[in-house]
Amino acid sequence: MIDLHMHTFFSDGELIPSELVRRAEVIGYKAMAITDHVDISNYDLVVPRIIKAAKELTKSGNITVLPGAEITHAPPSSIKDLATAIRDLGAKVIIVHGESIVEPVATGTNLCAVQADIDILAHPGLVDDETCELAKANGIYFEITSRKGHSLTNGYVAAMAKKYDIPMVLNSDTHSCGDMLSASNAKKVLLGAGLTKQQIEKTLNNSKEIVSKKL
Repeated sequence: MIDLHMHTFFSDGELIPSELVRRAEVIGYKAMAITDHVDISNYDLVVPRIIKAAKELTKSGNITVLPGAEITHAPPSSIKDLATAIRDLGAKVIIVHGESIVEPVATGTNLCAVQADIDILAHPGLVDDETCELAKANGIYFEITSRKGHSLTNGYVAAMAKKYDIPMVLNSDTHSCGDMLSASNAKKVLLGAGLTKQQIEKTLNNSKEIVSKKL
């Protein structure tokens, strides 16, 4: 299992990085990204700490830990510059908190996100055609999520991704240890989103490809 969307107490997660990584390692994760919530107010504090933790925990364990960040509820017009600043600090995986139907994310977040230097648009909700076209052109992945609430539109997101040939990844959006996914449950979430067996394997392999590119 590879999970590229996980949180620690650097934002609203429950665990310190060491415990999050250890719990992931024990249940069989091979790689993960720590992607705590950031905006203009805290990215320069959070990202360097995640980078430090990821480096040390990868060196000392049997799991690859990538440092990242999730741009969350930032004004859409600020996303591009913020993503560039986060990348310049050394973040390997940059996610934008998409327009989930269960949170008041600003309209235009999805569209601005796919025009920025990011890797994954998380739980994008009822994503539109223009956003899909730009995501495809810019090599941005759409997230299928197991997170309660955000997962309500998984079927729609998957259908749009398939329509525009946008690569998908499966993430847990972990905030506590109970959110982590087993390999069997990961496949069930993707099956529930309407993916075929072949599409499931491709989606899971996409995460491996991202990790390989970031090492």
